[in-house]
Amino acid sequence: MTTSTLTRPAPPSTGTRRSRPSGGRVLLYVTLTVLALAFLAPLLWAVSGSFKPRGDIFSVPVQVLPSHPTLENYRNLLTTQPFWAWFGVSTLVAVVATVVSVFVCAMAGFGFAKYTFRGKRLLFSVMFSSLSVPFAVILVPLFVLLVKTGLGSPWFALIVPWVAPAFGIFMMQQYIVQSVPDDVLEAARIDGCGELRTFLTIVLPLLRPSLGALAVWTFLQSYNSFLWPLVIVSDTDRATIPLGLQTLFLSENRSYDLVLAGAVLATVPTILVFLLLRKQLLEGLAAGAVKG
Repeated sequence: MTTSTLTRPAPPSTGTRRSRPSGGRVLLYVTLTVLALAFLAPLLWAVSGSFKPRGDIFSVPVQVLPSHPTLENYRNLLTTQPFWAWFGVSTLVAVVATVVSVFVCAMAGFGFAKYTFRGKRLLFSVMFSSLSVPFAVILVPLFVLLVKTGLGSPWFALIVPWVAPAFGIFMMQQYIVQSVPDDVLEAARIDGCGELRTFLTIVLPLLRPSLGALAVWTFLQSYNSFLWPLVIVSDTDRATIPLGLQTLFLSENRSYDLVLAGAVLATVPTILVFLLLRKQLLEGLAAGAVKG
């Protein structure tokens, strides 16, 4: 009787020798580290300065950790200034502008992507070309238009510039072309779905990643806007956070301590929005995969 001898495959090498990083990878890491420090340094300085007495904010050498940490800056900001009014106006306007903008852009993008009508190419070209027009160029005409039509109320006027941004419409149009198959729409219509119901129940759920990315972009644009609120808002109690902090900065005694405390508190909503929509934001930025 012969016994067959099984030849076992050689075990994988357990050597601990690592390949040395290439010069390009080292240069990439160094560049990313320098950029990270450049972007994080102002944020760390602002957080540290918000807990320092005013006289220690610009002390030399710079102290990363305050030697005498205090909450007096936050206490003075919240008790002597209408910060919560600024915070409420900025947050409410940004939330409403985001919801309206996302819905309008999705609907407009759906129209450009899946419908055929006369003048579609010209209308899309005009919309796309508006991306190259700076907001400062349309600032005065937009202000005159709102005043002449009696729609110059700050609550309405602060939302108008973000209702239908060309970038959002273009982003939705591109994503719908790639992610919404025509067969799905035809099947829905054959089953008796109207156009609005098809859009709400079929198209919108498929756009969730891009809607999240657009929501983050719109919220940040509206929340951080300074030039338009500067033109449209004259009452200090109705100012947005950027406008309110600018008022503190231009005050007679240059209230750096209050400005730093307010800047730190102002970052809370943006961080929350990013954390809540982080998954949709990353999926939306990586959009390109065709579903269905």
